[in-house]
Amino acid sequence: MMKYLVYLLGIVMLLSSCNNSEKAEKNEEKQLAESVNIDLNKEVPELSIYNLPSTWTTQDNEDIELEDLRGNVLVMVMIYTSCKAACPRLIADMRNIEKQVPEEDLDKVKFIMVSIDPETDTPDRLKKFSVENKMEDDQWMFLRGTEEDTREFAAVLAVSYKQISPIDFSHSNIISVFDEEGVLVHQQEGLGVDNSETITAIKDEVKN
Repeated sequence: MMKYLVYLLGIVMLLSSCNNSEKAEKNEEKQLAESVNIDLNKEVPELSIYNLPSTWTTQDNEDIELEDLRGNVLVMVMIYTSCKAACPRLIADMRNIEKQVPEEDLDKVKFIMVSIDPETDTPDRLKKFSVENKMEDDQWMFLRGTEEDTREFAAVLAVSYKQISPIDFSHSNIISVFDEEGVLVHQQEGLGVDNSETITAIKDEVKN
């Protein structure tokens, strides 16, 4: 009988621990929502990328869903780390855009690089790339997903890409801006182009 009571007590304690953990997670989600002034119970807009049921891995080897970024203005581009032509220029454009965002607004903006070569761009490789390019601050994020999710996301951004060799891809050069609900508000196409409209779009969304 004593062994049976100890067994039951163990189950009760385990369930209690799980409940406490769930409560803690809900409290953290609530605090995060309050910090960025969003309502997690508010329905996601129909055209939001947060409706995509995909899971992504960051350069810190953490799994996230796109909706975890809700409440931030997103500046996104699709690249691959072994690229020697267009991608370094896209990275330079992203850095140039970041420099023009007021420092007090940077905590409301995320600059996100999505890999079009998830097989090569492992979390370790993405982390090394972020360090090499001095993109280690909180506003920078690198993501990799499955081939299927990457293709789906590229279609949403109107980004086309094609593997032309074992290590090279041809791809669109598009930087996209999303509002805090994940709705596309602006796109910049090309390399080294005038980014004044992109900066204006970011600042306008930060103010909203």
